Amino acid sequence: MTQDCKTPPLAHPLELIPLFRRWPTSRRRNLLYTVIWSSGMGVVLTAVEMLLFRRDGTVVEHLLPMLLMSNLIGAMIHAGSVASNRVLHGWPRRASGLPRLMFSMVLMAFSVLFGVGVGNLLWSGVDPIKLLSNRGVLVECLTIAAGVAVLLYMVRSAAERRNARALEEARQKEFAASSARLLAEARLKALQAQIEPHFLYNTLANVVSLIGPEPGQAQHMLERFIDYLRASLAASRSEQATLGSETKLIAAYLDVLAVRMGERLRYRIDVPDELRRFGIAPMLLQPLVENAIAHGLDPKVEGGEIIVSARAEGAHLCVQVSDTGAGLNESAPAKPGGGVGLSNLRERLGSLYAGQARVELLENQPCGMTVRLMLPLNASPTSIPSAP
Repeated sequence: MTQDCKTPPLAHPLELIPLFRRWPTSRRRNLLYTVIWSSGMGVVLTAVEMLLFRRDGTVVEHLLPMLLMSNLIGAMIHAGSVASNRVLHGWPRRASGLPRLMFSMVLMAFSVLFGVGVGNLLWSGVDPIKLLSNRGVLVECLTIAAGVAVLLYMVRSAAERRNARALEEARQKEFAASSARLLAEARLKALQAQIEPHFLYNTLANVVSLIGPEPGQAQHMLERFIDYLRASLAASRSEQATLGSETKLIAAYLDVLAVRMGERLRYRIDVPDELRRFGIAPMLLQPLVENAIAHGLDPKVEGGEIIVSARAEGAHLCVQVSDTGAGLNESAPAKPGGGVGLSNLRERLGSLYAGQARVELLENQPCGMTVRLMLPLNASPTSIPSAP
């Protein structure tokens, strides 16, 4: 790898103006910026000359030769900077403090003497050697060179400070985003590793109670419980699932509950085949189904129905968990250890989908609730890095 790849390109003075930071660095852009910068310096020097030294003649008569000389100086500085970085293997880019200032002054001195001498030769035919032999002209040229060198040194230092601040801000944002992802991962792992104790105990107790009178039901319940555990274990070991695998997990969970709740629980899963391979974060739907049972069907004597459905709506995948349970007004208080709040779900979606996903809570008529997850079709959940 060459040194140029290891060191950042020189910041152009115009990059201090936000307008000129819109375009990426390139040779053509930097050359155009040099012309703009040099022409601006020519205008400034003409104004200083006219105001301070009270030169005779019109503004145009002084501006045109000054523009010629300032652009020659700018071209020389530009070419000298590029050539010196190649010859010195990037040293001018890495230099700082006094060495950088001294190098800049030497480059500016040669550039100003070249621009003034050649500019006067081209404009009025004055011999450059004779012109620069004049002590007053020479002192004026070197003074301008020193001023420009100090100005460019200050500009580059300011640009480096700005870049350092931007880099630090980017690092802080990346750290905050990484921390949010790690927090989401920790919550997910806790959720995946936790089989709600009441669900586990009630399932095993129901299996035991059914072994004698209804061994077929007990076997079915135990088989579906094993399917649920297998699916939960697979989800806990992956960072991304599919809509199909999540619906299989939910079906096994609801089958187990259906044996215990009997006619009080009915469910239907309506997910088209073309959407089953859509990638989603693991365990997004399980908490919604748990909440529908705990806050919708359990408080209602006759129970109700749960419908899990999915469809594409424009740029989003709409996944719905609907129930015909008690609804908001009659829902029971939250049970310890059960479910997950919608606020936590929104926070998790914000970390995984960078604000492109949302949760909507709707009240059904005549009863029940619907929770809608709107997930972007063109973006997968952010991969969560493993903790160190």
